[in-house]
Amino acid sequence: MSYRNPLKQFLLAAGALFLTTQLSLADTNSEAIERGKALAAMCNACHQANGGGMNIPGGESWPRLAGLNADYMVEQLKAFKTGTRKNPSMAPFANMLNDTQMQDTSLYFASLPAPATNHQEANKDLLAHGKQLAEQGDWNRYIVSCSSCHGADNLGTGASFPAIAGQQAGYIEQQLKAWQNDTRQNDPQQLMASIAKRLNDNDIKAVSAWLATQAPSRQTQGDKQ
Repeated sequence: MSYRNPLKQFLLAAGALFLTTQLSLADTNSEAIERGKALAAMCNACHQANGGGMNIPGGESWPRLAGLNADYMVEQLKAFKTGTRKNPSMAPFANMLNDTQMQDTSLYFASLPAPATNHQEANKDLLAHGKQLAEQGDWNRYIVSCSSCHGADNLGTGASFPAIAGQQAGYIEQQLKAWQNDTRQNDPQQLMASIAKRLNDNDIKAVSAWLATQAPSRQTQGDKQ
């Protein structure tokens, strides 16, 4: 009994400390999200109030930010600021933000539910080709599948590989071409650049179109079933 009581007391104290820490973190994140919501007002014109982004066929497209990994978004804002990712629309906004503001804005968008993309209809053959590239790749051309890095159902894995399922097709196209042209150079170990440079225009259209048709989150996958 003399050994049980101290152990029980230790476990209770450890549990209480853990719970207190978690509640403190939740409060801190809630405050950051509220600050981020105010900052995000300047993002709404392009990324939309729901964070769903916008695709203008034949013009510029803006990505869905809702539901993306917060750390990934922070890294992208820093890349716009340093120039390892070039975009004349985003650079001025990124340069306005300090590190805390980047974190707050990213936490806000990460907290939003990911809406389904209003994608354009594409022919079945193009979508089938895109599905193959996304899920299986093309090993004859040393093209690995998207899901090899972006995770099951292409819903993202951590800060380096974002969710691309349900992303705006025009945006995916733009980024693949940016890696081809070396105007985006912030991918780990140049993984994306090496793959993008093996894709032809039809590959890019196909995989972008197919990914845009996919559910952007587990919850929306369930809604479709």
